[in-house]
Amino acid sequence: MQTILITGGAGYIGSHIVKLLGERGYNILVYDNLSSGHEWAVLFGRLIRGDILDFAGLSRVFNENDIAAVIQLAAYISVPESIQQPLEYYLNNVSGTINLLKVMGEYGVSKMIFSSSAAVYGIPPHTPVNETSELRPINPYGRSKAMVEQVLQDLSNARDFKYVALRYFNVAGADPGGSIGEGKEDAAHLITASVRTAVGKKAFLNIYGNDYPTRDGSCVRDYIHVEDLAYAHLLSLEHLLEGGDSRIYNCGYGHGYSVLEVMETVRRVTGAPIPVRQLERRKGDPPELVADTKRIKAELHWRPLHDDLEDIVETAWRWELKYQSKTLK
Repeated sequence: MQTILITGGAGYIGSHIVKLLGERGYNILVYDNLSSGHEWAVLFGRLIRGDILDFAGLSRVFNENDIAAVIQLAAYISVPESIQQPLEYYLNNVSGTINLLKVMGEYGVSKMIFSSSAAVYGIPPHTPVNETSELRPINPYGRSKAMVEQVLQDLSNARDFKYVALRYFNVAGADPGGSIGEGKEDAAHLITASVRTAVGKKAFLNIYGNDYPTRDGSCVRDYIHVEDLAYAHLLSLEHLLEGGDSRIYNCGYGHGYSVLEVMETVRRVTGAPIPVRQLERRKGDPPELVADTKRIKAELHWRPLHDDLEDIVETAWRWELKYQSKTLK
């Protein structure tokens, strides 16, 4: 049976993709350096500890396995860190992906799903943004994703190579069954930070800016449940394996919630007060960033199952209670 290679598959998003594909009967191989992922999160397939910058290590993996397609998730993702360490981000996110593509070419593997980001849009002049909107990334993280998208397009034009680039908006939530969820200790995404404050892991929650031109002065974002994002990867994989052409899709719900609305939802779900520290705006934060999702719904027939903020927060909260009880023992 051919294998699906998932680089970065031990991380938060990757582990949910591994779980879904495993449940659907795919033969899975996870390649991860475990810098932010966890062995316990890989519920299906086999885990090989390795780095995408290691050309020889990647070559061994391809030489020893019959790989049909690659899902590339091995990336650094912190915007503030990318500003402080741009070379590390370009090396890992861009050079690492090119390394992976070169090995794929040597072994005749011509299909990739790439984890891109809404950060490629920067501060868009209007929202919702669709896939034809101008790419105007404003930090090294966003630029690294846009650069790889360009590499993929050029490679697809040059030879028999097909890809799907999925532009993630704000990913949150956890497996409703409680088997996996966010395990990165310094995860800074709003819903994760909020439930960690509710459970007592964090003393307070930082909120950046209260004077944006939005309905309550706080930033508005499009939140997508990690299981619905995993489903987008499954549909993208089926599309490529069936001979589909290269495509780019937004992954969000098409509507947004403000930071304050998320706070109120977390307070309601958890019953915790969640102390807040109000800070100045962060440079480069767009007031509102919401996805136009018509394309993925029309072409892949993607239909979200968790398009409800309370549902997203509830699964994140249940996971955090379980995870912190484990880590505090």
